[in-house]
Amino acid sequence: MCADTPETTAPDYKSTLNLPQTEFPMRAGLPKREPEWLERWEKIGVYDRLRDKAEATPRPPFTLHDGPPYANGHLHIGHALNKILKDMVVRSQQMMGRDARYIPGWDCHGLPIEWKIEEQYRQKGKNKDEVPVVELRQECRAFAEKWVDIQREEFKRLGVTGNWDDPYLTMNFHAEAVIAEEFMKFLMNGTLYQGSKPVMWSVVEKTALAEAEVEYHEHQSHTIWVKFPVIRSVDATGARQSLRGVNVVIWTTTPWTIPSNRAVAFNPELSYGLYEVTAAPEENWAKVGDKYLLADNLAGEVMKAARVDGFERLQDVTAEQLDLMVCAHPFREIEGGEGEWDYDVPLLPGAHVTDEAGTGFVHTAPSHGADDYILGVRHGLKMTYNVLEDGSFRPDLPLFGGAVIFDHKGKEKDANKRVIEAMSGVGALIARGRVKHSYPHSWRSKAPLIFRNTPQWFAAIDREVGDGQDEYGKTIRARALKCIDEMVQWTPPSGRNRIHSMIEARPDWVLSRQRAWGVPLTCFVKKGALPDDPEFLLRDPAVNARIVAAFDAEGADAWYAEGAKARFLGNEYDPDAYEQVFDVLDVWFDSGSTHAFVLRDRADGTEDGIADLYLEGTDQHRGWFHSSMLQSCGTNGRAPYRGVLTHGFTLDEKGNKMSKSLGNTILPEQVVKQYGADILRLWVAQTDYTADQRIGPEILKGVADSYRRLRNTMRFLLGSLGDLDTVTPVAPEDMPPLERWVLHRLSELDEAVRAGYAAYDFQGVFQKVFNFATVDLSAFYFDIRKDSLYCDADDSLFRRSALTVLDTLFQRLTTWLAPILPFTMEEVWLERYPGEDSSVHLQDMPATPTDWQVPDLAALVERVRAVRRVVTAALEVQRRDKVIGSSLEAAPVVHVEDASLVALLRTVNFADICIASQLTLVEGTAPDGAFTLDEVKGVGVVFALAEGEKCQRCWKILPDVGTHAHPGTCQRCNDALG
Repeated sequence: MCADTPETTAPDYKSTLNLPQTEFPMRAGLPKREPEWLERWEKIGVYDRLRDKAEATPRPPFTLHDGPPYANGHLHIGHALNKILKDMVVRSQQMMGRDARYIPGWDCHGLPIEWKIEEQYRQKGKNKDEVPVVELRQECRAFAEKWVDIQREEFKRLGVTGNWDDPYLTMNFHAEAVIAEEFMKFLMNGTLYQGSKPVMWSVVEKTALAEAEVEYHEHQSHTIWVKFPVIRSVDATGARQSLRGVNVVIWTTTPWTIPSNRAVAFNPELSYGLYEVTAAPEENWAKVGDKYLLADNLAGEVMKAARVDGFERLQDVTAEQLDLMVCAHPFREIEGGEGEWDYDVPLLPGAHVTDEAGTGFVHTAPSHGADDYILGVRHGLKMTYNVLEDGSFRPDLPLFGGAVIFDHKGKEKDANKRVIEAMSGVGALIARGRVKHSYPHSWRSKAPLIFRNTPQWFAAIDREVGDGQDEYGKTIRARALKCIDEMVQWTPPSGRNRIHSMIEARPDWVLSRQRAWGVPLTCFVKKGALPDDPEFLLRDPAVNARIVAAFDAEGADAWYAEGAKARFLGNEYDPDAYEQVFDVLDVWFDSGSTHAFVLRDRADGTEDGIADLYLEGTDQHRGWFHSSMLQSCGTNGRAPYRGVLTHGFTLDEKGNKMSKSLGNTILPEQVVKQYGADILRLWVAQTDYTADQRIGPEILKGVADSYRRLRNTMRFLLGSLGDLDTVTPVAPEDMPPLERWVLHRLSELDEAVRAGYAAYDFQGVFQKVFNFATVDLSAFYFDIRKDSLYCDADDSLFRRSALTVLDTLFQRLTTWLAPILPFTMEEVWLERYPGEDSSVHLQDMPATPTDWQVPDLAALVERVRAVRRVVTAALEVQRRDKVIGSSLEAAPVVHVEDASLVALLRTVNFADICIASQLTLVEGTAPDGAFTLDEVKGVGVVFALAEGEKCQRCWKILPDVGTHAHPGTCQRCNDALG
C-alpha cells in the first residue's frame, strides 16, 4: 500500500483524539463585542473592586496624575495615544502588585471654551461685551459639561480604566476654591506683583497668551532698513565733526514698532565698520555720499538690498566708540509729530544681536519685544503704551493715531503702511521689501500675534519665596531646576534637558488674562498706591479665607456677584479704598494647581500630594509639566511629580502632520468602528511613542495582522486546555527537556516584562511577548507538541507535561497582555473562567520562579532548533515541488559534523521535533547535493520518503502500522486506545 493511501478498512479514530475544542472565535468581531465587555466591567465594578482589594490587603500605591484635556470637542488621535498610554501604565502597575489609581480630569476654564461661546454669539449677531459676565460664564460652564460627558464616553470606549464616576474638573466649586487659594499663596509669599512688560498678545481674542498657547506658522512681513542719524558721542573730543552725516542702519520686520523705539542695540563681540556709498542710481533712497555704520559680515547684503552699485569701507568702528554714540529717532522733528519723538536714542550693548541677518544693529522698542524689554530694564529706558488691546494705536498718537496692526479677524491693516510711508517721507529708509518667515500665531484663532506692553500680574521666579520651604532652594526658579535634576525621573532622559533649558531661561510667569471664563485673580489693590508701594496689594488671611469659603460653596461666580467686594473685605476695610481685580488666571495656572485639589485633597489622592507619574506629549515641557512645576515650587517648595513620561506627535503614513485640509486625519472613532479599540491600542504598543508615530490604513492593516497571529496563539491554548482538570500536573523537574525549556523562557520573559512595564517600555514588552507567542510557541513548541496533545494517551508524561505548561502559559500571557489588549484578554480569560464576577483585570501577574531558569538546557535547545531549521527548510523545498504533501511523509537523513551535537540530538526524539515520521542521524560531513543553510554550519539534509503505512489515527508513516490489535494504527496509537 502506498504511504499516502489511507487504510479504508480501519475504523474512524477521530473521536479518540484529544483535538482542540473551544468556542473562542478566530474572527474577533471587536467593534461589536467590546461595548459588551465595557458594560460588564461597569456592572461588576472592576475599578472599585481593585480599590477594595488594596484596602483589604495593603499594596504600594501608584498614582498617575491625569493631565487635563480641554472639554471642547471630539477626541483626535493624539488624545487616544495619550489616554491609551496612561491606561497601559495604570493597568500594568496594578497587575504587578501596586494599588494603581487613576482619576481622569478636564480643563474647563480658559480661552478655548470662551472662544467657542463667542463664535456662537457671532453667528447670532450677538455682542459678547454686552452679555452679563455671569451669564457668559454659565454658558461656558454648560458647554464644558456637555463635552466632558461626550469625551468621557469616548475615552471609556478605548478601554481606559479609571474613576470615571468621579473625575476632577477645574470648574468644580472646590477646584475653583483651591485654585484661588493657591493663587493667594503667591500673594502672601511675596512673589506676586503687577508689572508692565511686553507679552504675546492676541488682538483677535483680546488677551495675553502663554508661550504654550502660541504656535508658529509662515507669515509674510514687511521688511525695512531704517537710518538712525548719529547726533553725538557722549564725551569724545571732536565727535560732532567725525560723526556728521553718519547713520546707524537697522532692519526690522515689524515697522509698526518704530514709533515705540527707545534705543539701538549692538553686540560688542561683532566686527563693525563705517561704509560710504560711492555709486547708486539717482532715484535711489541710498544716495552717493551716505555713510552707514554696519556689521562687516552684513554690509554687502545691506548694500545689495539698497540697490547700491558701489561702496567703500572707510574705517573700523570699535565697541567702545559705539557705546558712546547717541542717535536721533527717525521721526525727530517730523512735521505733525508734536515733539513725540524728539528724544535721544542711545546705542546699547546687547548679546542678543547677531550678524546672521539684518545689519548688526537691532532697533529696540522695550514695549514690544522680550530682548528689548530686558535691555530697557537694564538701562532704564522708558516704556510706551502706544498699542491698545484691539491692535490699534492710541487715538492721540501723532500721525498714527487709530492705525490698526491686525484687525479682529487677524488680517493686516494700515499701521505698517502708514509708518513706512512716514519714514519714506522724512528720508529715513534705504530699502524695503517683504519676507516670509516663522511668526507667532494663536493656537486657537490661528491669527498672528503681537508683542504688546500691558499691565499684567506676574509671579516672580527669582524673588525669594517667603514660605520657609527651602529644601530645594529659596526661589521658584532655583527650586524648579534642582527638582528637575534631583527629584524627577525623566522618560526619555532628553526631557530633562528640554525643560531645564526652558526654566533656566524663562522670564517671570504672566498669571493674568483679560478674559471672563476662569478663576479670577482674587486680590485687591489700594487705590492711589503704586505697584512698588508695600500697601499696594492687600494681604490679609481673613479676607483670603472668606474668598475660599465662598468659592467652595458657590464657585468662582461669587467674585462677580453684587456686593462681592464689601463681602470679602469685611468690616475691616473700606470698599471704596480698594480696587477689585477682574482679570482671570492663566488657564495653565488652573491645570498647574490640579495637584492640590486632586492629589492632596481627594481620598483617592496621595499621602504626600505628589504623583508617581505625569504623562503627556513632549509639547507639555512648555505646558503642563512646566506650569505644574512652577506652581508647586511656589506653593509647596518642590515638584508635584516624581516621574515624567513624554510621547511624540502622531503623523500620517508618509510622515506628514495631520490636517483636515489635507484629508489625512485618522480619527479614533473611525479606527474603533472598523477594527476595534484593541487594534488601536496594539498600534500604540507597537510604536516607539517617545518619537513621532505614524498611522494610516496600511499601518493599521499590519497591526490587525499581528493581532490575528496573537489571537491564533491564544485560541490554540484555549482549545488544548479543555480537559486540564482530568490530568495530574507534572512538577517542572519531572518534565521533558522541551517543557523545561518553555518554563525557562517564561521565567526569563517574566523578568523582561516586569522590567519593561516598570520602564514604560510597552513596545519592548509587546515585541518580546509577541515573538515568544508566535515564534517560540506557535511555530516551534505548539507545532511539535500538538501531536502529543492530540494523540498520546491521556496519562502520558509528554501530554500531562504539555498541559501543565499550557496552563502556566495561559496564566502569564493573559495577564502580561491585559494592559495592552484589555478586551481580548478578557475574552480569553472568560472562555476559561466564565464566572459572573470573573475578570482578568482583577488578577495580578503570577509570580514566576527564577529557579525555572536552566541556561545550560536552554543553550542545548537552541542548538537543536538550529538543526531543526535546516531540516524543515529542506522539507519545505520538497513540499513546494509537490514531492510530498506533508512533512510526515518524509524520512530525512541528517548529517551533522559535530559529534557532541549528534549525541545531543539522539537524546531527544528529533523526528518528532522535526515533525517527520522517521529521521536518521549521521555523524560526519554531508554528501554533495545535500540541503544546507549558510547560517547553520556543519549540517546537511538528504531527503528520503518515509517507509511503511500511514497510521489512521496520528498520520505518521511507520513500518509497524497495521501490525497491532487496533487496525491501521502505530504502536503509540494502539497503546493509547487500550
